[in-house]
Amino acid sequence: MAVDFTTDELDEVASLIARSSCNVALTGAGVSTASGIPDFRGPQGVWRRVDPEKFEISYFYNNPDEVWDLFVKYLLPAFNVKPNPAHYALAEMERLGKLCAVITQNVDRLHQAAGSKNVVELHGALEYAVCTNCGSKYALAEALKWRKSGAPRCPKCGGVIKPDVVFFGEPLPQDALREAFMLAEMAEVFMAIGTSLAVYPANQLPLVAKKRGAKLVIINADETYYDFFADYIIRGKAEEVLPKLLDRLRGMLF
Repeated sequence: MAVDFTTDELDEVASLIARSSCNVALTGAGVSTASGIPDFRGPQGVWRRVDPEKFEISYFYNNPDEVWDLFVKYLLPAFNVKPNPAHYALAEMERLGKLCAVITQNVDRLHQAAGSKNVVELHGALEYAVCTNCGSKYALAEALKWRKSGAPRCPKCGGVIKPDVVFFGEPLPQDALREAFMLAEMAEVFMAIGTSLAVYPANQLPLVAKKRGAKLVIINADETYYDFFADYIIRGKAEEVLPKLLDRLRGMLF
C-alpha cells in the first residue's frame, strides 16, 4: 500500500521500529540528492555528460590516465557536499539504539559525516585510493596531491593507483557484502530508502530480510522493483520522510 508520509500510517512504521531490537536501513542515491549529489542516471546525471562505459574496470586498466582525468573533472566536484536531514535522521536513530546499521550503495561518506557509526559501504568510498599492483591503500586526498595529470602512481611500487570505489564490472568488496547479508538476516525491520532496488546484488538484501521474517519498509519518491514485496511503501523524499519518522519514533520512546 502506497501511503502519504503525512498520514498516521507513518506511526505504524515508527511503532514497528520502536518495538524491534534490530532495524536495518539500505540506502541509495535518493538519500543524497538533497545534498546536491545528482542521480547519476537522471536527466541531470553525470552519465549524461560522461560515457559510463569509461568507468568499466577493464577500460580503467587500459586507459587509467583518461579515466582519472574524467574522475577529477566530473565526479569529484559532485561530492563536495554536506549531509542532509535524511542522513542526520538515520544517525539519530542509531544513537537512540533503534538502528543496527546502515548498508549503503553510496560512496559519499555522508552517513559517517552525519554521525552514523555502523555503516557498511557496498561500493567503496571516496576517501581512499588503492594501488592496483601492490594493494597499498592511501587517502584519496593524498593521492590527488601526487597527481599532476592522469593517474597517480604508487610511491612504493610505481603501480597505477585507483579510486577505492567499485567500478562497473568489478566485484563488490566481499567483507562488506558478507556483513550486509548477515544484517539482512538479522533484521526485524528492513528499510530500503532512496533506492530503486534495480542493482544486483544489493537488491537481494530486502528479499533475504523478508524471507527471514522481517517487515519490509520501502521509502522512495518513485516506484521500485520490489514494491510488491513490501509491507509498507511510503512515497516521498528521504530528506522529508525520515525526519518525520524520527519525530514519531522519539514520541514513542520518551
